[in-house]
Amino acid sequence: MSSTTDFIAELVRAANEVEKLNPAEARRLLNRAVNTIRYMREQVGIPGSQTAGDVVVDLQTAAVALGLGNRSPDQIKAALLDAAGMLRDLHIVLDTGTEIQIDRESQ
Repeated sequence: MSSTTDFIAELVRAANEVEKLNPAEARRLLNRAVNTIRYMREQVGIPGSQTAGDVVVDLQTAAVALGLGNRSPDQIKAALLDAAGMLRDLHIVLDTGTEIQIDRESQ
C-alpha cells in the first residue's frame, strides 16, 4: 500500500473508533489531512482556495473547534470521513494521471 492509502485507512479507522480517539489525536489527523489535501491538489493542478465553500476550510474549522472542545463525536467522525474521501478522490486522480484544467475566467 502507498502512504496515502495507509493514511486514508488510518482516517477511516479513527472515524470508526471515534469514541476511543482523544481530541488532540483527532486534531492532529485533521491537520495532517488538510496539509496532504493541499499538497495533492497542487499536484493535480487545483489552485488553493480559502473560501467558505472549500471543504478544506471546513476541516480546518473542525480541527480548531476540537481544540476548544466544540465538536461532538458524530461531527468528528464526519470530518475524518470527509478528509478520507477527499484524499481517496485525489489519490485516484493522481494515480490515473487525469488532467484537471481550471477556467480562471469563470472564477
